Amino acid sequence: MDEKSLREQICLIGRLMHQREYIDGASGNISVRLNVDHILATPSGLAKGFMTPEQLIVVNMQGERVDEPTKANADLRPTSELLMHLECYRRREDVQGVVHAHPPTCVALTIAGYDFQRCIIPEVVIMVGLIPTTPYATPASPENRDAISALIHEHDVILLSHHGSLTVGHTVWDAYLRLENLEHNAKILYMAEQIGQVKTIPVHQVEQLVALRLRLGRMRPGDQERFAKLMKESEN
Repeated sequence: MDEKSLREQICLIGRLMHQREYIDGASGNISVRLNVDHILATPSGLAKGFMTPEQLIVVNMQGERVDEPTKANADLRPTSELLMHLECYRRREDVQGVVHAHPPTCVALTIAGYDFQRCIIPEVVIMVGLIPTTPYATPASPENRDAISALIHEHDVILLSHHGSLTVGHTVWDAYLRLENLEHNAKILYMAEQIGQVKTIPVHQVEQLVALRLRLGRMRPGDQERFAKLMKESEN
C-alpha cells in the first residue's frame, strides 16, 4: 500500500477502535512501517476516532519527527508511547504494523491477575498462542518499552498489566484484527468466570491444536517449548 492508503487505513482503524470502545479520548496509538528508517504514526494528544489522514506524522527510528509540518499537523508531536512501537520494529523485521489499545475486558482481567496463558479457547490456541502479561510498568516510559522488549520477538499479542494491549502484524490491519480477537475472547473468559469454574482443554486435545497451529504456519519462536511446558504442568 502507498502512504496515502496507509494513512486512510490508520484513520479507519482509529474509528473502529473508538466505536468498539477499545480506546477512549486520546488514548491508544497506531503505527506503520513505511521503510527501514521511517514510521508513520498517530501523534500525541489526538483522539484516534476522529483523525484525518493529514494529521498523521512520520518519525525516524529514534522517534524524531522528520516530515514537513503542514497546516493540519504543524502543532502535533510524537507520542511518548512511541517507544513501544519502535522496539517492536527494531526487534522484528517482519512487523509492519503496531496497535496499542486499552480494551476494557482485557485490562480488567489483568488487574484481577487473570492468567491468559491457559489453553481454554481453541481458536486462541491456534491463531494467537499463549498470551503473556507484562509486570506493571509506568505507561509511556522506558520501563514500559523494556517490559515488552523480551516478549515481542516471540509473541504477536502482549497484555500490559493494568494498562492495555500491544498487537503486531505483517500489516497494520492484521495487528488491528488481533486486537479484536483478543478483546472478544477476553469477554468470553470473563463471562465464563462469572458462570462457574473455567475448565482448560484436555492435554491430548491441546496437542492437536498446537499441531494445527504448526501446519498453519502460526508458530512463533519458543512456542513448542512453551506449550510442552504448559502441558507437562497440566498433567502434574
